[in-house]
Amino acid sequence: MVFQGASSLSLDAKGRLSVPTRHRDVLSANAAGQLTITKHPHGCLMVFPRPEWEKFRDRIANLPMEAQWWKRMFLGNAMDVDMDGTGRVLISPELRQAASLSRDVLLLGMGKHFELWDKARYDAEEAKAAQEAMPNVFKDFSF
Repeated sequence: MVFQGASSLSLDAKGRLSVPTRHRDVLSANAAGQLTITKHPHGCLMVFPRPEWEKFRDRIANLPMEAQWWKRMFLGNAMDVDMDGTGRVLISPELRQAASLSRDVLLLGMGKHFELWDKARYDAEEAKAAQEAMPNVFKDFSF
């Protein structure tokens, strides 16, 4: 299960997100449509298929006490959701507020999970990042 690509989507009036068809089948087959959504430190949300969340959760739970606030951010804000029959998931009001999600959102495949961004915020952050020097990890990377 590797997710990639961007999908411009809209939250409905109840805060539901319609999972793109290309991901829906994989999520149904590999995670029984069960997802976990939590905060990301960069101001978006992370959306995990439940099996991947369980691996991530265990890694976070085993961090030392000096990482307690990070544990609170990731674990304390995690919400389990299920895709409904039409492939929608409800983003809780608390998580929508935490990520400043408006109607227009962007779902990014990030390998084993997704990031869910407010579209305007993502565009601004991407433009800002494009103005900065590339990190050293790309020094020997060929494009």
